[in-house]
Amino acid sequence: MFDLHLHLDGSLSKEDFIYLSKLSQVELPMNYESLIHCPKEAKSLDDYLRCFDLPLSLMQVKGSLKYSVKSLLDRLSKLGLIYAEIRFAPQLHIAKGMNQEEVVIDAIEGLKEAKIKANLILCAMRGDKNELENLETLRLVKKYLGKGVSGFDLAGSETLYPTNLFANLFKEAQKLGVPYTIHAGESAGYESIEQALDFGASRIGHGVRAKDNEMTMIRLKENKIFLEICPTSNLQTKAFLRYEDLPIRLFLLKGVHFFLNSDNMCVSMTDVNEEYKAIIKAFKLHKNEVYLLLCNALEASFIDEEDKWALKKKMDENFNDWYLNLKV
Repeated sequence: MFDLHLHLDGSLSKEDFIYLSKLSQVELPMNYESLIHCPKEAKSLDDYLRCFDLPLSLMQVKGSLKYSVKSLLDRLSKLGLIYAEIRFAPQLHIAKGMNQEEVVIDAIEGLKEAKIKANLILCAMRGDKNELENLETLRLVKKYLGKGVSGFDLAGSETLYPTNLFANLFKEAQKLGVPYTIHAGESAGYESIEQALDFGASRIGHGVRAKDNEMTMIRLKENKIFLEICPTSNLQTKAFLRYEDLPIRLFLLKGVHFFLNSDNMCVSMTDVNEEYKAIIKAFKLHKNEVYLLLCNALEASFIDEEDKWALKKKMDENFNDWYLNLKV
């Protein structure tokens, strides 16, 4: 019912590629379908990230973000979702003349025509030459907070650009008072999660390496920091080899708060309902445990309490039907 870790550029449909190709006047390569899904031979997160090159090339003109956001939310509505947080990095969409603010405004327009409630999370990018771009993204989060934007994130290669390099960025985020999540503990170890916690993150993107350190799990539990777990992409980036290897049961046992997400519907060829099916099957989750994960997602969402109560009522009204439709 919720997908809070969902990358826009990694979640286009086949129809989206065709439409955006015409809009952007970019010809699709004959083998484009083989370029937009994670290859079986991928060995790491860095291999996985190469799948974003083509979709990003199609999302550089006015209207492309608006269309992509609306299309994605229409598909989520058909899946039975009632709320989503869609994330993307505005700085990756300025190659053909738009500036970051124009990109954000274009994406917000897509929210206005959506069938379900949603917000945007704006991502800064890990790198060594984009400090100014990241600060601009952060300022846009502050400017549009509550106006279609709900939070801030840090994405990109965790191994090439460790989390501790971005201390100043998150000092500024704390000063501005914006909510934020940080990709951490996916391709790097639990130390990356510790650094994200030191920076004040209220959610951690992935965070699965927390399993490797007892004190990290205790810290996550005691501070009620939520992990945004994305099972299929963790397998594809070789963080784990099987669903059964994910620390789902361990986190439940230790009281670590988490919920499930799709990450990238196109690149990973999945959706959040499929993620729940896979984890329910692998760990024989009970219905009440699935309900707990949905409650975690709702509590972790970057929306105000009034909206959470409204969504809680809707979730409770639809939970049984949604669960039955999973057919696990």
